[in-house]
Amino acid sequence: MTPVSGSCLCGQVRFQVTGPLRPVVACHCVQCRKTSGHFVAATSAPREAVRIVGDVTWYRSSETARRGFCGTCGASLFWDGAGANLSIHAGTLDGPTGLTLTAHIYCASKGDYYRIADDLPQAAASDPAFTTMVSDR
Repeated sequence: MTPVSGSCLCGQVRFQVTGPLRPVVACHCVQCRKTSGHFVAATSAPREAVRIVGDVTWYRSSETARRGFCGTCGASLFWDGAGANLSIHAGTLDGPTGLTLTAHIYCASKGDYYRIADDLPQAAASDPAFTTMVSDR
């Protein structure tokens, strides 16, 4: 498996993923919208497959999750909740990745200023069928 790398906007935080990446899922929950300014498109990988270089600032956004960002440029990088995987914001990956967007979650809380215009599956809230898949990239 070819490693995939990524970084924040200023390059102070870099990371490399040496394991499988899940296809990209768009999350439309209020927290993702507030942290990113829109919805978040994220992949994920087993924690042990992600090597981070630099200082990630972690914000405890709920009792069950925290969000990682660069303290210098403010770029949103990670979502870390329960489970074996670390979610990685897809826009922080250096391309090409070979990944595709496959589903939308938390559609019931999406912003009223846009519509989801593709034919991908949608879930009103979280859906483990979408978020626990692993790609064969």
